[in-house]
Amino acid sequence: MPVQSFKVNGQNVDVEAPDDMALLWVLRDKLGITGPKYGCGINVCKACTCHVDGKAVTTCSTRVSDVRGRQVTTIEGLANGNTLHPVQQAWLNLDVPQCGFCQPGQIMAAVDLLRRTRNPTDADIDAIENVCRCGTYGRIREAIKAAAAAMG
Repeated sequence: MPVQSFKVNGQNVDVEAPDDMALLWVLRDKLGITGPKYGCGINVCKACTCHVDGKAVTTCSTRVSDVRGRQVTTIEGLANGNTLHPVQQAWLNLDVPQCGFCQPGQIMAAVDLLRRTRNPTDADIDAIENVCRCGTYGRIREAIKAAAAAMG
């Protein structure tokens, strides 16, 4: 079986996995990283969103061979030590989650959005299209705007 080499949350990893294995399953089942969630498996719900080289990707539809030699960041690697990322802090301050299942993917998508757009409009926020079954979209929108203001 091929060995896949890449970085996860700043750490080099080597893992035996078939080239076509979804990155989500490598992260969860082989590396024990449980932040990215399985929701649909077909790039619709986006509960598995992580970053590859700083850009949001759905790990359920990304092959592990596509991240060889690249940097993968999961929700576990977003904070800077004990200091939460401004998006994570805004999520807490505004009490965004209900069940919390989709929140890692929501947060990772929001961080990517704010990397590209410092003052997102409601349409920009809606365009990230991560699904929240609990319907906390209003609080998600407010948290993204609060994080944008905090990031200045």
